[in-house]
Amino acid sequence: MRLRFWKRARSDRPSPSTLVPPEGVPLTLPIAGVGVRFAAQLTDIVLTAIAAICVLILLGILDLTSPQTLVAIGALLFFLIRVPYYVMSELAWNGQTIGKRLMKIKVVSHDGGPLTARALVLRNLMKEAEIFLPGTLLLTLDSATPLASLAAFAWVTMALMIPLFNRYRRRLGDMMAGTHVIHLPVPVLLKDLASETVPIGTTRKKFVFLSHQLDHYGAFELQTLESLLRGQNTPAGAEAARQRNATLEAIVEKIRKKIGYAAPVPPVDRLPFLQAFYNAQREHLEQRQLFGDKRENKHYAQSGEER
Repeated sequence: MRLRFWKRARSDRPSPSTLVPPEGVPLTLPIAGVGVRFAAQLTDIVLTAIAAICVLILLGILDLTSPQTLVAIGALLFFLIRVPYYVMSELAWNGQTIGKRLMKIKVVSHDGGPLTARALVLRNLMKEAEIFLPGTLLLTLDSATPLASLAAFAWVTMALMIPLFNRYRRRLGDMMAGTHVIHLPVPVLLKDLASETVPIGTTRKKFVFLSHQLDHYGAFELQTLESLLRGQNTPAGAEAARQRNATLEAIVEKIRKKIGYAAPVPPVDRLPFLQAFYNAQREHLEQRQLFGDKRENKHYAQSGEER
């Protein structure tokens, strides 16, 4: 009984990829896995290490360091470059470093709110305590201090294992800062409506519109018509289809009267008529804009006179 209740409770939990911002609209943003985060981290480490080596070489050329202090100064430079790099890059790029940008991941607030500077600073300072400082200690210890080496190794291992045992792949720094890392959503561009063909089964009648007929509308009306045409591709029930047909009839008749299109449009030709009008209107407005005549909406004539 208890096991069944526990399974039901787990199934009722929201997906870890679902983020609910303060506006209340759920967003599906896939959680970044350990592998891609490690790749981003490795990229950032290589970049900061290269910067530290370049500075170290410059100090050597200027004879400001000696072979005895080379390792200590190199470690210090790596630290002084690494910490500001992580903090400043995530502040500047809203939760991304160069490595994260290359891997197409970013840091977000765990509660869906805005990403604060405090959270970014805290998660990156904790990274030092979780990984870099114990790792540096582990590399610098020798066999004379086995307990210290074992403790550093155990701490680093624990820190690396924590993301594997929580749904959001959060490390200690993320838990303290209230953040987690996501994959960036892939933008999907809608198909160009002007390139779409007339649906099969409709009359392929050629509709021709003259220039003076296309002067009645602007970009706003064109966008409204585009939204209407895109909505025709979604499936609908019998009642919704009836309302859709009635809307098409009303819009076609309104456009006919507005532009002075004398020929009647049969029901089967209403959608092809609107598609043809959209294509012609779009081409007309684009040509007008090339000559500096940008028409925002059907009221452009009055607004131009007022100016």
